[in-house]
Amino acid sequence: MSSTNLPSNPTSSTLIGNQSDSSRYYDSTNQEKTGVDLEHNAADAPRAASKSQARSGQMKALFYKEGPLRPFRLLKTDFKNRFPIYLTDWSFNQLVFASAVFVFFTNLLPGITFASDLYTLTGRSYGAIEVVFSTGLCGVIFALFSAQPLTILGVTGPFCILAERIHVLCVDNFKIDYMPFMAWACIHAMWMHWLLAIFNAHDWTMRYVTEFSTEMFSLLNSVIYFHKAVMELQRTKAETSQATFLYSIIGCVGTFLVAAVLSTALNWRVFHQYVRMGLAEYAATISIIFFIGMPYVGDLASLDHKRLPIPSSFRPTDPTRTTFFIEFWKLPVGWVFAAIIPGLIITTLFFFDVEVSTICATLPRYNLRKPSGFAWDVALLGCTTALCGILGLPPANGLLPQAPLHSESLLHKEKVKNEDGTVEVVETVYEQRWSHLLHAVGIFVCVSPPLMKVLGMTPTSVLAGLFLFMGQQSLCTNPILYRFFDLLTPSSELPKLPAPLESRKPIHLYTITQIIITGIVFGVTLTVAAPAFPVIIVAMVPVRLCIMNRFWSKDVLDHVDAWACRPGEEHSGFPEYRKEKKRQ
Repeated sequence: MSSTNLPSNPTSSTLIGNQSDSSRYYDSTNQEKTGVDLEHNAADAPRAASKSQARSGQMKALFYKEGPLRPFRLLKTDFKNRFPIYLTDWSFNQLVFASAVFVFFTNLLPGITFASDLYTLTGRSYGAIEVVFSTGLCGVIFALFSAQPLTILGVTGPFCILAERIHVLCVDNFKIDYMPFMAWACIHAMWMHWLLAIFNAHDWTMRYVTEFSTEMFSLLNSVIYFHKAVMELQRTKAETSQATFLYSIIGCVGTFLVAAVLSTALNWRVFHQYVRMGLAEYAATISIIFFIGMPYVGDLASLDHKRLPIPSSFRPTDPTRTTFFIEFWKLPVGWVFAAIIPGLIITTLFFFDVEVSTICATLPRYNLRKPSGFAWDVALLGCTTALCGILGLPPANGLLPQAPLHSESLLHKEKVKNEDGTVEVVETVYEQRWSHLLHAVGIFVCVSPPLMKVLGMTPTSVLAGLFLFMGQQSLCTNPILYRFFDLLTPSSELPKLPAPLESRKPIHLYTITQIIITGIVFGVTLTVAAPAFPVIIVAMVPVRLCIMNRFWSKDVLDHVDAWACRPGEEHSGFPEYRKEKKRQ
């Protein structure tokens, strides 16, 4: 049968019997429609191919030599910037030693206080020996191998809150061993830190972080320190007599006031300059030693003072453990993968914390010349986090306010000769590793039982006062505080705003918003949702960039906010360091 004899509506039997002919028939009857489709497809093909190539090109550009996701780009840059000048980090003088002593006390004593919280709220999984061991070990590693030695590491209040909540989940809800689960969470955090460093997370995260978020994070840390001081006094009231509690209040307030007053000694008009300098540099140390000794004088010695809980031997706090090593491989496989979730939360907290700590320790007003190395330090932090998890220690992280206080303690004035021959006096920081290393070694040595007994002589009231002092020192450098004072001051008594700003109301609303958000986040830390608080802090970054622009004008935001990183830090360093002005 020829195709010309096919009926207009062929039956199924005819189609089956002559399948190839019927195919030609349908191709013939639909030839016009098919031709039109082919014309459209032929016209769309170049456009589709062009879009596909553009998307492919954009994806490839991310991984090009200077692309944001180019693997190891920032790590290589950090190494090239810091390695050639490593030996210049080992300079020493009297101010460096004073800074080491100051950081020793402001890191060790609050850490031991956090240890008392961890001891109670993690079922003795962590204690003073673990906190001191972790702080000393991580501090020595960072002092020797970090890219930015001004960043101080220690066990932080936010991590304590996180660890306490995870313990409740493991013991009360999951019914699993806490320490192996935490070890796996820290191990997962390690490879997450490495991924962030390898794929240059600093470039595509912190470059979008503004002072809106960092100021709130700093304020949150200050509030946590104030809260810890109150909690310490509450525990003293519950465990001691009324007379002891009243003295604890005096010791707390006295430790704070003496340290705060002595820290301003450089502005006094009495005593010789070097005496005032010594009082200011050792303000916290003098106050701590004085009020440690006070309870041993006269009738005060008869009171039942609450002192730091310390171990009597070098062994884990948990009586069921005999060594500093966790058998993490015994955790069931399902929970190994479940530990990825707390590992992600730890990574979020630690990444943001160490980045903000480094930024606060390298503020423009410190006039630093050497480059930082954000990616390098994040990778190194991943290593120390996993090491602590395997050893059964709480991992150390970037500390606020200790990191900026470390830089403050190293401030001094220098004469700089400009290119035109003029001499300029600038305030800058001694950029070196000795203060970090000495304080970390001192803390590490304190794990020995004899020195632990010496630390055990410290009344908890002194720690409460130190918490107040550290919170106050951190708060005094926070712009939120001064904008809050402006809010309480009549506009007629405030300096005139720069053009084109006309009213302070938007600025006041901005400040109130920061305070409210910080209060909400702090409230979250007191609930079962505490492990998620780092996510809230990070979520403020897109809120600031995408939402707040709708409520505040560009002029207002330019006045109260700025990018968190120093100019030039986006690529981890200042290549012009080697061309720095010659000093006198």
